[in-house]
Amino acid sequence: MADLGVTKPIDRELRALLGDAKVVAVVGLSSKPWRDSFDIAEYLQRNGYRIIPVNPKETEVLGERAYPTLLDVPDDVRVDIVDVFRRAAEAPEVARQAVAIGARALWLQEGIVNEEAATIATEAGLDVVMGLCIRHERSRLEGD
Repeated sequence: MADLGVTKPIDRELRALLGDAKVVAVVGLSSKPWRDSFDIAEYLQRNGYRIIPVNPKETEVLGERAYPTLLDVPDDVRVDIVDVFRRAAEAPEVARQAVAIGARALWLQEGIVNEEAATIATEAGLDVVMGLCIRHERSRLEGD
């Protein structure tokens, strides 16, 4: 797959990524229903994805146990996509953790772009999407 972060990814690549994924770790997921992270994670859950909340301030979100970092997610949980709701400056560390746990893709939500994080992930073989909302892209591709 091409580098998905530098330019707008082509729909075929996004369809493949979202279609193959089963587990999405949502970094920065809040239990507050008015937060974008909650709304988007709930949407993903309703559409068949297992979500893994990653937030040191949470214990459980949307019925799933929360973990302080990606490195705390149990080894037997295969994370396909790491969806990031953190400041861009925090993205490189999240990218390093995504690589360490063997995630397939790093997805930086709308408004989050960090070239260092993209380089870390891409050089390790992860697909990278930056600055796009996973919900909007999936909804658009599915015709929701």
